[in-house]
Amino acid sequence: MEIATSTLRISRVADRTAGRLAAIDGVAAVVLGGSRARGEADELSDVDLGVYYDAARPFRVADLRALARELDDRHPPDAVTELGGWGPWIDGGGWLAIEGVRVDWIYRDLASVGRHIADCLAGRFSSHHQPGHPHAFHTHMYMAEVHHGRALFDAGGAFAALQAQTDPYPPALADAIIRANAWEAGFALETAAKAAARGDTFQVAGSLFRSAACLVQTVFALNRRYYVNEKRAAAAAGSFPRSPEGFARTVAEVLAAPGDGPAALAASLARMEALVAATRALTG
Repeated sequence: MEIATSTLRISRVADRTAGRLAAIDGVAAVVLGGSRARGEADELSDVDLGVYYDAARPFRVADLRALARELDDRHPPDAVTELGGWGPWIDGGGWLAIEGVRVDWIYRDLASVGRHIADCLAGRFSSHHQPGHPHAFHTHMYMAEVHHGRALFDAGGAFAALQAQTDPYPPALADAIIRANAWEAGFALETAAKAAARGDTFQVAGSLFRSAACLVQTVFALNRRYYVNEKRAAAAAGSFPRSPEGFARTVAEVLAAPGDGPAALAASLARMEALVAATRALTG
């Protein structure tokens, strides 16, 4: 299937789709998210539409499924999941192709998102295994989605009320993210030292990624930038004002070739250890 690349055409598809979703009873807001909302889209970027609902009066999945079948170029009977179909952190949704444009629908529970934003404002977050997120799903990612989202429909202003809470970036959240991740970035490397001596590339490579992912979290928080997901995150972190010199380059080079023997693996750990030290120095 040929995928449309015209920005104007994609914008029109997003707006029309949001209008159709808005007409479904129980849909409280439709929000453009992802790289298109942030102005960072490229030719590979999908259209991400957050479909927000009130858990006390949610939409009928059958209604969304019928709309998806109508709009999707392939007209599948089951293009969208049940609520909770993708686990507790990504409620569910569907991957559609509408007029040649890849459009993702992602369910979001307004009350749940609101509770996690309240936790973030108080300096509390948690991280969870989630398919599709190599590091983790961090609950402060809800705050990032809301902050960067662009409401295409917002009945009663429920989404706008959440979005207002995301500006400015909460200092308590930054402190919590830095405290947890700056420590773990180093600990991940300490636990890999014996594996490197044994030539265990599998464990060392995983530890190097874990360390790098924690450093990315740390640098985002240092710069009071909301972290959305792993995509292009290391490059973004390296571009921020408060970031160690050569951050993105070091991460890319170490992860591209961690090594296949004790000496090479130890050298990769040493490079990442130096980056951990440089990042920690910035945290004070």
